[in-house]
Amino acid sequence: MELARGDHVIVETARGLEYGEIVIPPRQVAEDQVVQPLRPVVRRATAADTEQAHINRQKEKEAFTICREKIAEHGLPMKLVDVEFTFDVSKIIFYFTAEGRVDFRELVKNLAAIFRTRIELRQIGVRDEAKTLGGLGCCGRPVCCATFLGEFDPVSIRMAKEQNLSLNPTKISGLCGRLMCCLRYENEVYEEARRFFPPYGVMVQTPAGQGRVTGHNILKETVIVELPEQGTMEFPLKSIGREEHER
Repeated sequence: MELARGDHVIVETARGLEYGEIVIPPRQVAEDQVVQPLRPVVRRATAADTEQAHINRQKEKEAFTICREKIAEHGLPMKLVDVEFTFDVSKIIFYFTAEGRVDFRELVKNLAAIFRTRIELRQIGVRDEAKTLGGLGCCGRPVCCATFLGEFDPVSIRMAKEQNLSLNPTKISGLCGRLMCCLRYENEVYEEARRFFPPYGVMVQTPAGQGRVTGHNILKETVIVELPEQGTMEFPLKSIGREEHER
């Protein structure tokens, strides 16, 4: 099949047949980069397939409203995030968030009686919720998790400290309330650069005399030093006495 970016196709997935859009056209891939198992593109989507996919999207909205009403009726401590129909409507997946485990057996029975198909309730985390719903980050761009991030890598508060960022939770947290994924992007650069800086608290020799290191500016490649008489001053890293730095 001659396929290009933007074409709609019917593909085989672990959940059955699905309607999808090609975002990366066919290309050569190294054998060690192939992710198994490979699943085939069954066919190019027809007008009838596209209409079916559109109908499914409308049914998902209806199912979302119904499920939310049933959750309220049962008084379950859970928040419905999204509803997804498989292409052939052999299964409906309801995604939700909750603080802990939820006994939703009665809810499943109700939903199965209403939709008369297989029902699956899947609990997801708050980061997955942000990935599903999308939105704009503090940078003004669509959030990374909803655009290109395939997996969530661990992010720690230490990464924010390494980059001299404000530790105010509102400034370093994403829409999900967790630490922003982008804190990890430049972290390795900061860790590598910091190896060449004198540690905090050590005495170093500067053009203005000897003083104690109180800060770093990784991007400007400068060191902030507290001098006995002149107070705090900023010096280029290259001007700091190496013999004191190494000691």
